[in-house]
Amino acid sequence: MTYTLHPHEVEFSDVRAQGPGGQNVNKVSSAVHLRFDIARSSLPQTAKNQLLGLQDQRVTKEGIIVIKAQTSRSRTQNRAEALARLQALIDEATRVRPTRRATRPTRASQLRRLDSKARRSDTKAARGKPAF
Repeated sequence: MTYTLHPHEVEFSDVRAQGPGGQNVNKVSSAVHLRFDIARSSLPQTAKNQLLGLQDQRVTKEGIIVIKAQTSRSRTQNRAEALARLQALIDEATRVRPTRRATRPTRASQLRRLDSKARRSDTKAARGKPAF
């Protein structure tokens, strides 16, 4: 299930981008930091718990998701990319995974396994010193 983000729940701050770029990279703040507070959001409690439980470096100890977007030279494109990455993170965390149904190995696979174990045992036993 996809959840829509409300614009007032997302906070943007413009920062200077890293990396090469000549004079422009030193003058223009085109990179974007997106901050999303999970606890104060309008997401359902189950989605909040799943996001807080993520083992992701973008989620801080305080429960705030921080995403930095700097691939484009345009601030608006970086904002759009940051929002898309946040939406993808939320969608992946709240995706309903199918439940695993336990299965039993077939009789043929059990016999193949035991046969390969017996052959391996014979190989290892043949490596020993011969008995006189």
